[in-house]
Amino acid sequence: MKTILITGATGFLGSHLTEKFLNDGHKVIILKRSFSNIWRIKHIIKNLYFYDIDKISLEKVFEENKIDVVVHTATLYGRKKEKISEIAEANFIFPLKILELAIENNIRFFINTDTSLPKYLNYYSLSKNQFKEWLDFLSKNITAINVRLEHFFGEKDDSTKFITWLINQLLNNVKEMKLTAGEQKRDFIYIEDVKDFYSILINSLDKFDTGFHEYELGTGKAVKIKDIVLNLKKLTGNTQTYLNFGALPYRKNEIMFSQADISKIIKDFNWKPKYSLEEGLKRTIEWYRRNLNERTF
Repeated sequence: MKTILITGATGFLGSHLTEKFLNDGHKVIILKRSFSNIWRIKHIIKNLYFYDIDKISLEKVFEENKIDVVVHTATLYGRKKEKISEIAEANFIFPLKILELAIENNIRFFINTDTSLPKYLNYYSLSKNQFKEWLDFLSKNITAINVRLEHFFGEKDDSTKFITWLINQLLNNVKEMKLTAGEQKRDFIYIEDVKDFYSILINSLDKFDTGFHEYELGTGKAVKIKDIVLNLKKLTGNTQTYLNFGALPYRKNEIMFSQADISKIIKDFNWKPKYSLEEGLKRTIEWYRRNLNERTF
């Protein structure tokens, strides 16, 4: 059993990992704010150790606990028109403070959830890449594992995320969906496979030497956005929505291809995704169908 400090536990990825770590028998400490919406982890909150970081110092968390590993998942995408400084604070300054305290308190391992997006695409990717550079620079003092995560999806995701938005639109039988031509190719990985890899990583930490280690996490297969949309329409049973491909232009600096190279993960852990894209989409659709009237996501 390990003692795991996780950031972002009330978010999509963090909540799934928090529950997985608990189920694996680990002690889990989470950082949140007193006003955080805990709907994703409400059913397990009594089994967690938590700190409201708007009320106590971060130093106290490390003073009161013998932490084995920090798992950083907290992030701010900037989709709600947050200020640049807010994005930088969440994605760069905050994790740097956590990393600094981890090193000062002789914590052996720090797992960072990174993005596969190029550095200068937007404020989000720039801030995430800046932290990774510091993580690499400071890794002479800690075992740093950087997980470059591709596009992940699943139950309890945020409504602004692409797959979730598509599913909700289709389940609500909107009249028309204006889309790009959809020729972009993306590597979509289901949340259960993400959880499985992090669990294996946690249980394999002692094999790592001090220094910087990096893995690309996805399925290793990219599919066209258009094909994803058409498949979702079929899987939801939607016969009413008109898919207007080409109605929207591609975004500036649109990434046309993104795919994880999982050869290193296969070599080091003999790990491959267990769920096909269609299986993951079906499970996700069924969850949203059951929770269509919920207003928490």
